[in-house]
Amino acid sequence: MKKVLVVANFNAGRKRTIRHRKKLLRLLQKTAESYRVVSIGKFNPDDVKDYDTIVAIGGDGTVNAVLPYVINTDKTLGIIPTGTANLLAAKLGIPMNYYLALKRLKKAQTKQIDYIDINNEPCVLRFGLGYDSDIICKTPQSLKNKFGYFAYFLSGIIFALRLEPKEYELTYNNETKNVNSTCIIVANAANMYRNFFSVGNNCKLDDGLMDVFVLKTKNPILYFFELIGIALGLRFNSKRAEYFQTNELSIKNKWCVDHIDGEKKKHSDDLNFKIENKAIKVIF
Repeated sequence: MKKVLVVANFNAGRKRTIRHRKKLLRLLQKTAESYRVVSIGKFNPDDVKDYDTIVAIGGDGTVNAVLPYVINTDKTLGIIPTGTANLLAAKLGIPMNYYLALKRLKKAQTKQIDYIDINNEPCVLRFGLGYDSDIICKTPQSLKNKFGYFAYFLSGIIFALRLEPKEYELTYNNETKNVNSTCIIVANAANMYRNFFSVGNNCKLDDGLMDVFVLKTKNPILYFFELIGIALGLRFNSKRAEYFQTNELSIKNKWCVDHIDGEKKKHSDDLNFKIENKAIKVIF
């Protein structure tokens, strides 16, 4: 790391970023030729051009904010996870412990990872429709502040009791099919609840493929059987769920509320997904 821009969410993870700021500054003083620390609210994309390393301190939302400015460039993305979910950091094996994460940053070992282009918008984690979107978009901030990442687990139980199927038309691998689904997940990183389980069979960040999970059941009891199967790694196509991998996908869409990497979206156009292979250089 030579010239480092740090973009920090000082409210993330019950303000863990503020508590550890001095440790980060000591590291930068020793290892970087120059550096600057800005809060996520004052982040100016024009500043990125002056730095070779962009470090996001916070949760996945902070990573999303800087992501467009490191994609397909020679810049390196660093992550210090202090947020609620930290799914990308978990998938990369970056420790949740702040001190250990700083050691990874100092070592600066890098790899190239994929992202999914969704209607010209980058997605490095996952896109969700239906049930998955409900969990991400409707979990109250007050619940996350009180219970942390466990809040999503509580919401998952609540929303599983009111699964609502909808008709979707999917096109992939030169095939078009109609599905009646309560949830569709398109993932680059399919890990959920940190690394507790993954909805992708063989999901990797650098394989040039996206993993697609289609939940078909609206029965909460059968859904929990499927959930147990996912947690145990027993994934297979059935009447309840379907899994496949592809590098391109389209979903015929009338109008939907969904999420991209945990950020609520509203799409009225058809959804087009394309994997961009090894387009992000990241410290892990």
